[in-house]
Amino acid sequence: MGIKTALPAAELGLYSLVLSGALAYAGRGLLEASQDGAHRKAFRESVRPGWEYIGRKMDVADFEWVMWFTSFRNVIVFALSGHVLFAKLCTMVAPQLRSWMYAVYGALAVLGTMGPWYLLLLLGHCVSLYLASLLGQPWLCLGLSLASLASFKLDPLISWQSGLVTGTFDLQEVLFHGGSGFTVLRCASFALESCAHPDRHYSLADLLKYNFYLPFFFFGPIMTFDRFHAQMSQVEPVRCEGELWRIRAQAGLSVVAIMAVDIFFHFFYILTIPSDLKFANRLPDSALAGLAYSNLVYDWVKAAVLFGVVNTVARLDHLDPPQAPKCITALYVFAETHFDRGINDWLCKYVYDHIGGEHSEVIPELGATVATFAITTLWLGPCDIVYLWSFLNCFGLNFELWAQKLAEWGPLAQIEASLSEQMSRRVRALFGAVNFWTIIMYNLVSLNSLEFTELVARRLLLTGFPQTTLAVLFVTYCGVQLVKERERTLALEEEQMQDKEKPE
Repeated sequence: MGIKTALPAAELGLYSLVLSGALAYAGRGLLEASQDGAHRKAFRESVRPGWEYIGRKMDVADFEWVMWFTSFRNVIVFALSGHVLFAKLCTMVAPQLRSWMYAVYGALAVLGTMGPWYLLLLLGHCVSLYLASLLGQPWLCLGLSLASLASFKLDPLISWQSGLVTGTFDLQEVLFHGGSGFTVLRCASFALESCAHPDRHYSLADLLKYNFYLPFFFFGPIMTFDRFHAQMSQVEPVRCEGELWRIRAQAGLSVVAIMAVDIFFHFFYILTIPSDLKFANRLPDSALAGLAYSNLVYDWVKAAVLFGVVNTVARLDHLDPPQAPKCITALYVFAETHFDRGINDWLCKYVYDHIGGEHSEVIPELGATVATFAITTLWLGPCDIVYLWSFLNCFGLNFELWAQKLAEWGPLAQIEASLSEQMSRRVRALFGAVNFWTIIMYNLVSLNSLEFTELVARRLLLTGFPQTTLAVLFVTYCGVQLVKERERTLALEEEQMQDKEKPE
């Protein structure tokens, strides 16, 4: 109720003013804290010289980001540029063989980066899951896939397999786990699709072409096999009107995002400050709330940049890959919370939707979420912090359904029915604001640390109660209302387009 209801323009204007003012105030506190802590001894390892000509240091706490855009920047650009040029040549000369050419190029890139034993190791996992798919038993394929994934996540098998990689370099561990983990998920998708469609007679060659597509190999995103195979099998793919312009725009946005992050890290040390709890505890409540929020926003930006770069190359190859995850700013329900849309789609198709059905019943939903987060825990690597993160998010997803069922209960449903649609939207946005911060706190556990999460929770809920608690909730409420307004506008535009497309 009230989802499609518009609020007065003056009210939305007030929400925009409050939200922008609060973000500016919190940002000012973070900027001052970053300036004050730049020369602290505890910051010495992760705050390094940056723009020396204006005396700015840079937050380099995220080693993956630093490696991607410093020592490994040229390697990444060279590999992806080579793929683009190779793909263009193949499309012009032999478009019917382009999937084979992509696989050969990808396998050679893996061979050159990680060595022959690593390539043979992955081929062994591919062959074993292909043989399992021939038996046509989905439970066997999924079970073997989980066993293969566990072999890359648990000792002693992980130590033995990682020892097969030749040479040593900074991103070796990241590439090892990325390539092997995504390989298992791709093989599982292939095997499950083979069981679901035995009449299509997929071959081992189809699996290898699917797995060794270089842009997706190490870091994803993962496309389910049925989508990848259908799109890659087009002999003469045709671009939609304006598609090249959109690809250029996406590439430009990725470059702008990279530059924006680089500038941001010269002024805001959002990844280093949480590591010094004594310093973080001295921050004003507003700055501390902004610090927690900005940590999740950065993780989304990081994923969006990675997806943007890879998806640009994939779209040049006439693929329609999974898009970047939904921005954390627009999330106020657990059902839409994910940081990798490809893995989310994989889990939904093969586990969550398969068990949970319409996701409207409590017991099937509980079983679906437990199974989904059990596999997610294995994917992330079992450890105490991952167990906690999985439990909290599994609980949050189920609690939303329980709350929805409670809202549909007779007395509460009658109370909401007695409200105007605008008031109903305001009440729901208030609950959305509480849910928004629940999502932040539950995910801050894994993205930062349990100690920092405890500090934020204590300051916002206990020592800051009621002033800070209510102020943060009101600012979040304003943001949720603006997100709802954006969703309402998009829904109306989509309805208008569908009405235009209907034959008269």
